[in-house]
Amino acid sequence: MVDNSKYMGIVQWAKQAIKEKGLSAGDRFFSETELCSIHNASRQTVRQALAYMERQGLLWRKQGSGTFIQSPQLESGKPSFTVGVVSTYFSDYIFPSIVTGIERVLSQNNAAMQLATTSNMVAEEARALRAMLAQNVGGLIVEPSKSALPNPNIALYDEIRARNIPLVFFNAKYAWSSYPCVAMDDFAAGKLATDYLISLGHRKISGMFVFDNMQGHKRYEGFMQSLHNSDISISEEQVMWFSTWEQSSLFTKSKWEKSSLFTKSKDQVLSLIEDSTAVVCFNDFLAVQFLDFCKRQGISVPGDLSVIGIDDANVAKLCETPLTTLRHPKQHLGESAANVLLEMIANPSYRPEDCLIVPKLIERASTSMIDSETGAELEVRDHA
Repeated sequence: MVDNSKYMGIVQWAKQAIKEKGLSAGDRFFSETELCSIHNASRQTVRQALAYMERQGLLWRKQGSGTFIQSPQLESGKPSFTVGVVSTYFSDYIFPSIVTGIERVLSQNNAAMQLATTSNMVAEEARALRAMLAQNVGGLIVEPSKSALPNPNIALYDEIRARNIPLVFFNAKYAWSSYPCVAMDDFAAGKLATDYLISLGHRKISGMFVFDNMQGHKRYEGFMQSLHNSDISISEEQVMWFSTWEQSSLFTKSKWEKSSLFTKSKDQVLSLIEDSTAVVCFNDFLAVQFLDFCKRQGISVPGDLSVIGIDDANVAKLCETPLTTLRHPKQHLGESAANVLLEMIANPSYRPEDCLIVPKLIERASTSMIDSETGAELEVRDHA
């Protein structure tokens, strides 16, 4: 096991030696053997120190030739180091804004970004992490795949820790991990969404949540806490669970009609909302599909049923019945994750806490007030 204080002592010594000896770009640096002798350190500890300085752009190594002083990156305009970013998705929903926020902060700090996506598959996460490790990235910003399920990639995260590569999770983190996470406060999102429906007079509220990521679990916890605080009981039949990969087809009529699951799935959803006046959906992607399902079934929103989503994705305000939702901090979240990582790189002893950002309620036309005694809709809200 590498002594962190020992290898960081070598790093600090090396920086001072470069300055005092007036070494410049292209000059040869001490060899591994020399550093082991000077510091009475193991080869593993010395290699950790050299790898750290290479990630910071201070040194570069060529196999068979030795270690050399790196070109002054800030003067040349080249990135001083590269940060690996691993996201479940990128091309749509909230992800482009998150990645834009990360890239903006990194570029302002002379760092390059290498992006990989996993399609929320643990095998693809492993592939991406191996590629980042092979490139000796200076840090990692990772969105975990299927974060609520057992993960087979723990050995890779152990390697990241052993190599002292700073890492920040975003959106969620694995329960076993001690790395910091920057995320929207999903518990608060579920609670705020449900609190809002209760404030409109609703007491028969159902929920739909994903079971394979931590966002689904946290939003469910907030949903249940809100109901408990208002002394509203709920049965298991009023909560529907599904996997992340299912949400793209959960309400797709054409797929149902072509399979034996059509009647079963349709009946399950109709049973879920049969005695409900409102539904909390895991996210806007699901909620917009649910709005279309309600229209096909002749269910008026919000006349018969109020619907609220979470994330305030672009689709939330563009659908036929604009969706009441909780606004995800998106770009701010990405910027915060990058800033936390940069601080960890600059100060290896820094141990940040998780950063949770409370979302903001956005009122639109998919929810309305209800008379708690008669169940009649009183008012349709249509805000920005």
